[in-house]
Amino acid sequence: MTIVLNHTIVPVGDRHRGARLLAGLLGVEAGDPAGPFAPVQVNADLTLDFDDRSGARPGHYAFLVDDSTFDAALAYAQRSDLEWGSAPRLIDRRINHLGGGRGVYVLDPDGIAYEFFTKVP
Repeated sequence: MTIVLNHTIVPVGDRHRGARLLAGLLGVEAGDPAGPFAPVQVNADLTLDFDDRSGARPGHYAFLVDDSTFDAALAYAQRSDLEWGSAPRLIDRRINHLGGGRGVYVLDPDGIAYEFFTKVP
């Protein structure tokens, strides 16, 4: 059997805000609440379940994306009040070009860094 990460829990301060933010960055819809979770189905194999019962914890979630998804995530970050930049915790409002592609880190209000890149560094 192939091993596929199916879902993971993202600890946040507000599950609905967290789910809407990631859904907006990825250009997908946040799902209907499922018990204590606000899910975001990233693709056919992976769902991130946002949970606010234990409070927020900083984290890092990295996504290899195509150019159009990268462009949409970057545009979302640029028109928002979110902090973003070319390296983890570097808020320089620039992208990087590691591995010959493009990369960016977007920080949510709970300290979670969402990384989007078009080539594996």
